[in-house]
Amino acid sequence: MFLSFWFTWDDKIMKTLSNCPVCDHSQSSPFLTVKDYTVSKQDFTIVACEGCGFKYTNPRPQDSKLGLYYKSENYISHSDTKKGIVAKLYHAVRWYALKRKLQLVEKNVSRGTLLDYGCGTGAFAEVCFKAGWSVTGYEPDSDARRIAVSRGIAAIGDFKEISSKANSFDAITLWHVMEHIPDLNEKVQQLFSFLKPEGYLFVAVPNYKSYDGEHYGAHWAAYDVPRHLSHFDQSTMKRLLMSVGFQWKSTLPMTFDSFYVSILSEQYKTGQKASLYKAFMSGWKSNAKAKRSGEYSSLIYIFKKS
Repeated sequence: MFLSFWFTWDDKIMKTLSNCPVCDHSQSSPFLTVKDYTVSKQDFTIVACEGCGFKYTNPRPQDSKLGLYYKSENYISHSDTKKGIVAKLYHAVRWYALKRKLQLVEKNVSRGTLLDYGCGTGAFAEVCFKAGWSVTGYEPDSDARRIAVSRGIAAIGDFKEISSKANSFDAITLWHVMEHIPDLNEKVQQLFSFLKPEGYLFVAVPNYKSYDGEHYGAHWAAYDVPRHLSHFDQSTMKRLLMSVGFQWKSTLPMTFDSFYVSILSEQYKTGQKASLYKAFMSGWKSNAKAKRSGEYSSLIYIFKKS
């Protein structure tokens, strides 16, 4: 109740970007109005840069206020809740997905030092640690970080503790994190500096050009405003990372995401419990179309510091 009142009446909570985070162009136009279904129930505008086409939430909360929009048990990556069908599905496939992510990292990088940026409750960091990696987790949310620490992960919340570690990591992972970062240009440059020469960066983000993204439109759960500040397609992701010196290596699908996102999107669209049949068909169709187009619901990008 208090939070709803505060969201409604405190105008100082919002800020407006004057330039595109990717190309610095000063002109943008409205792209889509999307509701925050998880916390505030507010509407937020996603704009399109008229220079490079990048989509970003604007206006968005002040950096110091972003944490308020994560305070919900339904935000699984921070709460680890197992309540409800969506959370149960999330946990059912998570272990398999974590092992696949580890295999992907180890296919490209020999075991060494790894920074899991935005480690959440530490699930992936724990898998890496048990596999013999020297793991550091960065997570600004204190509740999620507390769970990560309870798993035995060296999870830190003060960015200054890692900001001086130039050329320190063999691999850096951001699993559905890049879209949350407010100071995007600065952080991308810092991530580049953190990697050792020939180090690898692994980035997973939603792809609004997928079939499920286009099918659900403003109800597409992966827009997840205002927690998601950036909304990437393949061209803008490559442009952003390559502009600081990263070399793009490959782009891979995350096929489970279309089903998980479609269940949530069905709920947002209908305002009631999702039809699992409709959600499954949407997810299946999205993956089927993506086999030809490459536009999966979520994508993993692999970049190398060269």
